[in-house]
Amino acid sequence: MKKYLFRITLIVAFILLSGYLLYPTYMDTVYSEKLEKLSDADSTAYFDEREDDIRSAREKRLKLGLDLQGGMYVTMEVDIVELLAKLAKNEDESLREILAATKEESLTSDEPVLDIFRRRFDEQNMRLSRYYGDIRDSNADVMTKLSDESEKAVERALEIIRNRIDQYGVSEVAITRSGSRRIILELPGVSDEREVRRLIQETAQLEFKLFAEESVQLQAVKNIDKVLTGKPIEDPADTTMAADTTSAADTDAIAANDTSVTSAQDIDSIAKAAADEENLSDEQKAENWKKDNPFIALFDYPTQYGLYASPEQRERINNILNREDVRRVLPEDITFAWGAKPQTFQDGTEAYEFYMLKRKPELTGEVITNAQAQIDQAGFGGAVVTMQMDAEGAREWARVTGANVNKRIAIVLDNAVFSAPNVKQKIIGGNSQIEGMENMDEARLLEIVLKAGALPAPVEIIEERTVGPSLGEDSINKGIFSFAIGLLFVLAFMVIYYQYGGVPADVAVIFNVLFILAILAGFQGTLTLPGIAGILLTVGMAVDANVLINERIREETLAGKTLRAAIDAGYSRAFPAIIDSNLTTLLTSIILYQFGSGPVQGFALTLMIGIICSLFTAIIMTRVIFEVTVDKAPGVVKFG
Repeated sequence: MKKYLFRITLIVAFILLSGYLLYPTYMDTVYSEKLEKLSDADSTAYFDEREDDIRSAREKRLKLGLDLQGGMYVTMEVDIVELLAKLAKNEDESLREILAATKEESLTSDEPVLDIFRRRFDEQNMRLSRYYGDIRDSNADVMTKLSDESEKAVERALEIIRNRIDQYGVSEVAITRSGSRRIILELPGVSDEREVRRLIQETAQLEFKLFAEESVQLQAVKNIDKVLTGKPIEDPADTTMAADTTSAADTDAIAANDTSVTSAQDIDSIAKAAADEENLSDEQKAENWKKDNPFIALFDYPTQYGLYASPEQRERINNILNREDVRRVLPEDITFAWGAKPQTFQDGTEAYEFYMLKRKPELTGEVITNAQAQIDQAGFGGAVVTMQMDAEGAREWARVTGANVNKRIAIVLDNAVFSAPNVKQKIIGGNSQIEGMENMDEARLLEIVLKAGALPAPVEIIEERTVGPSLGEDSINKGIFSFAIGLLFVLAFMVIYYQYGGVPADVAVIFNVLFILAILAGFQGTLTLPGIAGILLTVGMAVDANVLINERIREETLAGKTLRAAIDAGYSRAFPAIIDSNLTTLLTSIILYQFGSGPVQGFALTLMIGIICSLFTAIIMTRVIFEVTVDKAPGVVKFG
């Protein structure tokens, strides 16, 4: 037995390693079945008690592809028209019209967007250099540059999305490019589809904005109320001039006028109105207040600390702010934003905080060099995202915070306010943090977006298909059933045809499948339906190697050699043919994996792993079994 010790140790080591790699898959199945059987309360308690073990098992288990466990299939398109708008060095009405016409035509045409854009310029005899490149560039030169920028934008979007998804933790994502501006994304086993959609399309425009001055905020609210109540809005300059030019004689004349607010009749009317107001009920007073202040009345919680509105009221407020007559009476240097997440009040209702901010940001997210989600050790232990800025950003941040001590600065991500802290002191060094995260998942999502960077152009989802878990379960059942039937027939054939000679081959086939699954699990590979087909093909090839070996041993036995000599000669003569057949298949599978995508890659991956495993099991494992059996019980070794 000593002469077999190394090979037996090697085989046992591989088996133990496979068991170790597949153990998380087994435990994940156990945990899942247990959670399904328990009630909601018991299931939550069970999960909380074993959360670390459950999460660890899920992370290390054998991953299943989109066709087996369900998930999302998304087709995205990079908005090249929006990219062209961003690249323009100056934008006027003519360019906006061309861009709008280009976008409208691209929705129904297969012609490339850049070709449509160029044709629109040619039709109006306009030079592209008016908006892009150098003034001396020809249209062809500009189009070459725009084409290069468009190509870079799609490639960058592809890499950013891949980076975000990888950091988010969705395993075995298939991200491929289709055509000139489309990206196809497969997300197996997605648990929160809306969050992934947000992650894909998030542009990560981080801005630091100061609050509008309090007087400006009050005046803006008054103007909105006047528009909603139909009252005229006076120009402050005209009112001031009128007041300055009023003489004493005019004052006496006004006082003598019967219609003057200072007349006895009006004094009586005002006193009577005040008395009537005192006699009103609280409900009537509140109703009158709402009539005089219709905009503020829309907020569910107008407190001294801020304005809060429910999601329903938020939509109504946004509709009012987007009205043309309202926008005309608002200062051009202010903008509106809502809190990124709702706040829960004592009565259990949720409402979003409303902010009036200066339109121009003091700083943008381009200066951020790193971001990290972590627990706030210095504060109350909540989730925060720390940020580091580059040298230029650190200088600007020090200037902004130094000039606005005891003022609030809103941290705005894509027009949603994540935090609006008071500046306590000048911040030097560029290290800051975003607070207000509900949990680490939310903080981690923000971290991913900030670290991955902004998309060069918006990405639109033009097609989305969801594979439900029931379809995935049906695919698993059918795949396992077909695999089991194929494996059973192969194993039965080998034993019937080769008698004992088929037993080592069957053992090798079973362990071959075990090794393939273990390697997939260990390297975080994905098992797909085509992958199951690849494993079944590998089983056939593994048996083919044993067929060659058994036939050679049978020939040597018939030639009169002893059993041990026949086994040695059989392996020696079959070895070149086994290597040749497996090597050609391995090269083919490498080519399929390199140039294929999706299902083709899944098939090629399991085939490559299977070929390597089959060589080990067919050449080393079966030979050890034969040689040990010949030493211990040579009489049972027969080859039919």
